[in-house]
Amino acid sequence: MAAPVTRQVSGCAGRVPSPAGSVTERGQPLAAAVAELPVLDASGRRVTFGALFRERRAVVVFVRHFLCYVCKEYVEDLAKIPKSVLREADVTLIVIGQSSYHHIEPFCKLTGYSHEIYVDPEREIYKRLGMKRGEEISSSGNNIHFVHRDRDRLDHKPINSVLQLVGVQPVNFMSRPTVIHV
Repeated sequence: MAAPVTRQVSGCAGRVPSPAGSVTERGQPLAAAVAELPVLDASGRRVTFGALFRERRAVVVFVRHFLCYVCKEYVEDLAKIPKSVLREADVTLIVIGQSSYHHIEPFCKLTGYSHEIYVDPEREIYKRLGMKRGEEISSSGNNIHFVHRDRDRLDHKPINSVLQLVGVQPVNFMSRPTVIHV
């Protein structure tokens, strides 16, 4: 397996320059004020955002909203990532949406997504991080190692590129048959 990419590859402000000017391995610390903001799970239980990845490596995907067709398709593809592949790499996959927690369960049923999912109903995390669209973030501890900010609704980072950043084997998204629900 190729070594995972550990430097930030986006152009957004999140780089932690070392004295030589390169990005350090430790990443950008998440601001405490953002880490303490709440997200809600499918039961409406509050969890602090930073607690989601404080003790583990994670890929956090912020979606525009659950009614966005492109975001729905992206999450459908995320749903195809086997839990065993993530477990083998010791990585957690987390989706965060901007909605009421009541919409989580129907959205998961619609997309087949069974990994972790939360909502930021007040959009506080989105606002504090300057997000206007979807984002993909790779993090561990309370450090952010990679951020991709979508330029428009079609600019999602390819999933296998994001998985490579955290050392997860590429996933063949064409290997599963498409199921059309009528």
